[in-house]
Amino acid sequence: MQFLSEGVTHAVRLLIVGDAEVISAAWNSVWISISAVLLATAVSVPIAIMLYESKSWVSSSLVVLFRAALNLPTVFIGLVCYAVFSRQGPLGSAELLYSPYGVVTGEFMLAVPIVVSLTFGTLQGLDSRILETMRTLHVGSRLRWITYISEARLGMMVAVLTAFSRCITELGIAMMVGGNIKFHTRTLTTATALETSRGEFARGIAMCLILLLIGGCITVLLAWMQRTQESIRA
Repeated sequence: MQFLSEGVTHAVRLLIVGDAEVISAAWNSVWISISAVLLATAVSVPIAIMLYESKSWVSSSLVVLFRAALNLPTVFIGLVCYAVFSRQGPLGSAELLYSPYGVVTGEFMLAVPIVVSLTFGTLQGLDSRILETMRTLHVGSRLRWITYISEARLGMMVAVLTAFSRCITELGIAMMVGGNIKFHTRTLTTATALETSRGEFARGIAMCLILLLIGGCITVLLAWMQRTQESIRA
């Protein structure tokens, strides 16, 4: 246990002095995950609303597919992105492989099912009289969508935070699509795996401490939102 305590002490020292590799990996993780989640939210919320308003068997089937996609391993998404972005792939000329934007694309694919599924579940939990009243009054689609977002905003924020938490902690996509390139595509998770394999436990622990801090902040936010939602319903 002595090497572990020494590793934690050294990791804290690295964080205090602002080790360049640790800061770079942390920054890459944050901006890549935020970009992917923002893009996924812009696409997923309209999809969830359209699925909610439609009562056809097609929309029900799509909901099942999105929920099934929640169980896709990140290495599978990484493999698909690698095949598409490689030189022999259909998007090889875009040069997205081993670039931060390729990782953003992969994490976007990871986040979309999460945001769609959780947002759809939140919309289903709304009072059914809201939709019925708007249809009776022939409310326009723009006002209906604004109403949905306003009524389900807390649930949507939970969906976004959940997607962000999933993206920032994933390893498969960042490793396979990004290539773990120092100061370019290296993230907290890929750096942790690399430093640990090289025996650099202190730097690996420093990466993990940042991940734990981010995870703790997200947990506190989710708990606060859940409590706020319960108080509103009461």
